Amino acid sequence: MRYRCLIAAVTSLAFVAAPELRAQRPTLSTAVRAFVAVDTPIVALTHARVIDGTGAPARDDQTLVIRDGRIVALGNSRSVAIPIGAQVIDLTGKTVIPGLVMVHEHLFYPTGPGIYGILAKSFTRLYLAGGVTSMRTGGNLNGFGDIGIKHDIDAGKKPGPWIDATAPYLEGPGLGLIQVHELTGVDEARRMVNFWADAGATSFKAYMHITRAELGAAIEEAHKRGLKVTGHLCSVTYREAAALGIDDLEHGFFVSTDFVTDKKPDECPGQGKGQTAFAAVDPNGNAVRSLIAELVRHRVALTSTLTVFETYVPGRPLPPGLEVLEPQLRAQFEQRHAATAANTSSPMSSLFAKARAMELAFARAGGLLLAGTDPTGGGGVIPGYSNQHELELLVESGFTPLEAIRIGTLNGATFLGRAGRAGSIAVGKDADLVVVAGDPAARIADLRNVQMVFKLGIGYDPAKLVESVRGKVGLF
Repeated sequence: MRYRCLIAAVTSLAFVAAPELRAQRPTLSTAVRAFVAVDTPIVALTHARVIDGTGAPARDDQTLVIRDGRIVALGNSRSVAIPIGAQVIDLTGKTVIPGLVMVHEHLFYPTGPGIYGILAKSFTRLYLAGGVTSMRTGGNLNGFGDIGIKHDIDAGKKPGPWIDATAPYLEGPGLGLIQVHELTGVDEARRMVNFWADAGATSFKAYMHITRAELGAAIEEAHKRGLKVTGHLCSVTYREAAALGIDDLEHGFFVSTDFVTDKKPDECPGQGKGQTAFAAVDPNGNAVRSLIAELVRHRVALTSTLTVFETYVPGRPLPPGLEVLEPQLRAQFEQRHAATAANTSSPMSSLFAKARAMELAFARAGGLLLAGTDPTGGGGVIPGYSNQHELELLVESGFTPLEAIRIGTLNGATFLGRAGRAGSIAVGKDADLVVVAGDPAARIADLRNVQMVFKLGIGYDPAKLVESVRGKVGLF
């Protein structure tokens, strides 16, 4: 996330934007402007390598022209005319990709056993610094908090990505977490969906102990309002959820209970039993192929969150970004990581490999695979850093770098219904862009070298965003 001087020339501007385009660009508060490096109506990014997010090969020596937050020209640098008065930024040797669109993010983090701190201020800065320009909060422990910070970001009062704000979890009895309300039946599931939709939530997430009837009612009410429902399930199997019309399933196949042979309806068999059944399944066998085919037939998306599971796998390196944590939280995670490394009897190495193979099979079968990070678990999943690392893990799983970038950009935008505005680089789309040093089409790890992040044509300095929270994440 290092930032280097990119600006080649700046001149005054005479262009007056059309009203409908001006409306996209919020009036930024003084606090937000502290993190802005570029904020002029017309910007030309010249001599860049462009990865457009569609999976197409990278194109060298391209020029992009941004006007009032949108891409208005894109093509070979020899043929694209630079408007008079444009701020010109020479990106020779650098790559432009679409802003990341990640769909299992949170604004809370484990700060102690069973305790989750709401870290919306620091997390939204880190997400943006890491190249995330659109995100869905995949579960809410803060009621109106996620909705409130979304409004503040949209209004230019705070820096951060565009947010699809998920309502509080739709969950039944059994979790035992005081921040999560327990549903009492179908009627309450309906009321909860409508209450939070009226309050401004734009999606919903079902959790581990919901019943089929409650889930079906929640899906029905959400769909009436044009909103989507995702799920981290246990009591309901993936097949059952697909038949009920769920839109997305979280954590790949890690939490599927479809392979538990004696599973009882509407009961969560527990994590241990689910893992045992998952360990026994053949990722190339008929049971897996049949389940994948059913999900694809019902057009159910699947969200990969490899970053959170990697922290439980012995022998994996420390995750990136720990230096931004409050020192006690950093030490707490490093101790847990050391204990994980010493647990040579852990089944997680084989489960991790199997889950990755199944995600690859799902995508190859035509399923819509999405990317997220889930900064919960036992800690160590740091916003921004982990979003880049999730794409690295997808490449380790067998995807090409260009496929991984598409999963983390256009696929997410497609699921969120924003593909017409975000997720890929094309004329007419929002100028949500990430400038990186190097060539991530050849070396996916180059995604870690973020130089600048454009959101609606406003260029943010990732180094300043990170420095503003370094050593303090966990406090706000």
